Amino acid sequence: MGSRPVRVGNAAFDNLQLDIYGELMDSVYLYDKYGSPMGYDAWTNLVRLMDWLSANWHRPDEGIWEVRGGRQEFVFSRMMCWVAFDRAIRLATKRSFPAPLAKWYETRDRIFHDVFTRFWDAGRGAFVQHVGATTVDAATLLMPLVRFISPTDPRWISTLRAIEHELVSDSLVYRYRLAGGFSDGLTGEEGTFSMCSFWYVECLSRMGDLQQARFFFEKMLGYANHLGLYGEELGPQAQHLGNFPQAFTHLALISAAFDLDRRLSAAGHAG
Repeated sequence: MGSRPVRVGNAAFDNLQLDIYGELMDSVYLYDKYGSPMGYDAWTNLVRLMDWLSANWHRPDEGIWEVRGGRQEFVFSRMMCWVAFDRAIRLATKRSFPAPLAKWYETRDRIFHDVFTRFWDAGRGAFVQHVGATTVDAATLLMPLVRFISPTDPRWISTLRAIEHELVSDSLVYRYRLAGGFSDGLTGEEGTFSMCSFWYVECLSRMGDLQQARFFFEKMLGYANHLGLYGEELGPQAQHLGNFPQAFTHLALISAAFDLDRRLSAAGHAG
């Protein structure tokens, strides 16, 4: 498959990946909510970070997948910039921190409208991978998981169906397809991304398809090694490829398990 673990020489060190600001602010928001309240000094540092993002959220970047085929305006990066402003607003409001809330509200809403207009392909009935693309991206499976869109919104359901058609093979999910003029600039063939497969399970769970979610979740458990660990990808013979073990995959597993267990218990299907 041309894939191997990388310890040094990873060209991603100088990538621009705007999605990380959403992941950071979501983590900070959850830690403040469930862990320890944030202090003033940490907050002022985050305000400076958000000031930078206010001026840069619209830029093309390499995206979550660290593509080498040139920067694009990726839908996932744009959505996660929305997450950054949404969580910053929630945190500032909850804690009564000083913040330029009017500016943040305006920017958050601009990003939201941008995603629903420039990244929505009405002909395909799906949110596409980047501006000008015709293909979908498994990273959009996080849309309902970060509460950007309802898991039962018609636009989301049609996007999920497009992902199932293009990227899902049984319970396994490819992160993207090299088609429609898109190139990741990498050599070798793609395996399926186990993290994306667990995102898919959680999407099914959240939209209420509990039977299918449980079926695919249990199938994915069968791909773990004898220690219950997963690599980054799975190859054609279910061999683990890429970074091993991969923490992101296990985080996605835990999140899917938590959501599915909660909904199955509420529906009386536990056991």
